[in-house]
Amino acid sequence: MVHLYKLNGYNLALDVFSGSVHALDEVAYDAVSMYETHTSAEIKKALLQKYHDRDDVTEAELDELLVEIEGLVADGKLFTEDIYENRAFDFKNRHTELKALCLHVAHTCNLNCSYCFAAQGKYHGERALMSFETGKRALDFLVENSGSRKNLEVDFFGGEPLMNFDVVKRLVAYARSIEQEKNKHFRFTLTTNGVLLDDEVTEFANRECHNVVLSLDGRKEVHDRLRKTVNGAGSYDVIVPKFQEFVKKRGDRGYYVRGTFTKHNLDFTNDILHMADLGFTELSMEPVVCAPDEEYALSESDLPVLFEQYERLAEEMIERKKEGRPFTFYHYMLDLDGGPCIYKRISGCGSGTEYLAVTPWGELYPCHQFVGDPKYSMGNIYDGVTNLALQQEFKLCNAYARPACRDCWAKLYCSGGCAANAYHATGSIKGVYEYGCALFKKRIECAVMLKVADALAQEGNADAAF
Repeated sequence: MVHLYKLNGYNLALDVFSGSVHALDEVAYDAVSMYETHTSAEIKKALLQKYHDRDDVTEAELDELLVEIEGLVADGKLFTEDIYENRAFDFKNRHTELKALCLHVAHTCNLNCSYCFAAQGKYHGERALMSFETGKRALDFLVENSGSRKNLEVDFFGGEPLMNFDVVKRLVAYARSIEQEKNKHFRFTLTTNGVLLDDEVTEFANRECHNVVLSLDGRKEVHDRLRKTVNGAGSYDVIVPKFQEFVKKRGDRGYYVRGTFTKHNLDFTNDILHMADLGFTELSMEPVVCAPDEEYALSESDLPVLFEQYERLAEEMIERKKEGRPFTFYHYMLDLDGGPCIYKRISGCGSGTEYLAVTPWGELYPCHQFVGDPKYSMGNIYDGVTNLALQQEFKLCNAYARPACRDCWAKLYCSGGCAANAYHATGSIKGVYEYGCALFKKRIECAVMLKVADALAQEGNADAAF
């Protein structure tokens, strides 16, 4: 399978199953597009007619071009067959050793964000803070169920986790105290809205947290529209100076400034550029996922505008890199030389199998987006995973489990998509969230184009292959 598309002046061919990317001229692009369905004679005849006014398009040149295409096919870089579907993995026997927990240390929040999937941190239940004893048992549960894995990940999540900062500190100290004895290494992530960010939190996070996610939606008027305090005031002026100081002190440690765009800011590229102008270089912006009757919900008619925005963002990133002002956009991070192993490309994030969310009471869910839905309760940190039928469902949740993904060129980049989004859109974790798919494919197209543009700029060549 080959995905052919044109973007920002480049003619691109992505070979799906080898991962090879080819930047082509117009003639080669047309030849590749016809290669599987036409004979060599038919391709030459069509191209000679189309480019009859070009002196460089001759029968001899086309013969040479077709030989080059045949060579790429023979080398496994073009029109590669899918060797994974029928031989690679038996997902019924998929390992379920844990590698990560999302610890909901606070089911409460000091903001009142309109679009919050967690219902302002309560997850449609009672407000609560996780006790140290519950968190400690969760860490022990992770160690006990991690098998031979050495590197373990723990996300401190909410609500707003800094509303339970003392417990966060104690849990990190406990984890560090057992690392050597248990032959484990913990990597911590903290997600915060920034309201309680201060010098103590900054020092702690920069010492202990592998990554920190900072929530900001962009321009002041955009951010303050939906991310308000419990008193109804905007939070932009409170958090931006804190984020700037935090990032300044953090140095080269990992962080992301993460936003959400809605119907109100379809021009979200302006929000990303605003955040870059504030001095933030590691950026992410997600489309809102909500009920379609919400006044800020995205709709089908918005897709052409959003596609244009993703393309504009990619073009702006190229220009800013030339100017010495580069920034990273999470969804355009793509490793064409390596990247995730094929197992991970097929199986996805591991929710419900390798990754679980833990509520303040120790209840287990497949991930944070299922928390509060009784149908997706998987057990608890004391008795372990008891809903084995549900775990079996998640074992089989992969890029080949969804019929709608069978002929999709992007399936080895999205791994079949987010199970939670699929469930909320279709009622099944094996469904397809079509709106999200459309945006994802556009982001991958832009990410590949950025890689090609960067490689060609460095090499100074007119053509490139990866």
